[in-house]
Amino acid sequence: MKTVLITGCSSGFGLEIAKFFLDKGWRAVATMRSPRSDILPSSSNLTVLALDVRDAENIRAAVEAAGPIDVLVNNAGIGWMNVLEGTPMETVRDLFETNIFGTIAMMQAVLPQFRERREGVIVNVSSSVTLKPLPLLPAYTASKAAVNALTESAALELEPFNVRVRLVLPGRAPQTSFGDTARTRLQGQGGFPEPYSDFVAGIFRAREQQADAPVTHPADVVAAVWQAATDPASPMRIPAGADAVALSG
Repeated sequence: MKTVLITGCSSGFGLEIAKFFLDKGWRAVATMRSPRSDILPSSSNLTVLALDVRDAENIRAAVEAAGPIDVLVNNAGIGWMNVLEGTPMETVRDLFETNIFGTIAMMQAVLPQFRERREGVIVNVSSSVTLKPLPLLPAYTASKAAVNALTESAALELEPFNVRVRLVLPGRAPQTSFGDTARTRLQGQGGFPEPYSDFVAGIFRAREQQADAPVTHPADVVAAVWQAATDPASPMRIPAGADAVALSG
């Protein structure tokens, strides 16, 4: 039985990824800041652990408790939406601390066992916003672009150890908690700067006019993560969702 450790399983993509791997007969180590077993199916193959990817000791303890793993899915991440001028540096640091530094720390925590066994897969969940510049997302995009660069460079040095590293790039998924979290954080920090109000209003009007545009569903991301985890011939970058696929073309 193979084991997958997934970060950020309290909701959204992470939760669905954990459910899918369990359904496929894998042992799933579902991690989240505040552990909840009730949101996942009851299974002897499920382990739920507390994990904050910003905390080095927490990472060490969780990886040790998980035991040998075959696949790491770095899914934990936070969102943010605002113009650059309206983004506090504290928020920028929060984005990078979770989205990129947390990803690096998790990779470093599992690589010794992968390298020694000469086997293992790391799947880093990035974003399709790195494929095409979009307004209101410069800080978030920068954090996810760093994940792309990290993944592609690390893949080269880990290939001799038979450790596979892949990227999954989801598109826009309004049905997940990402958008709600980003809006909550924005409202708590004063909203958009007034000089940009007309610009921002125009962007939201344009989005409303594209309400029927393709979006990404959790099943799209699950399928892309599964491909990255189980198919040695999978490409380095796997877009997830019709909108992400269109951007990658």
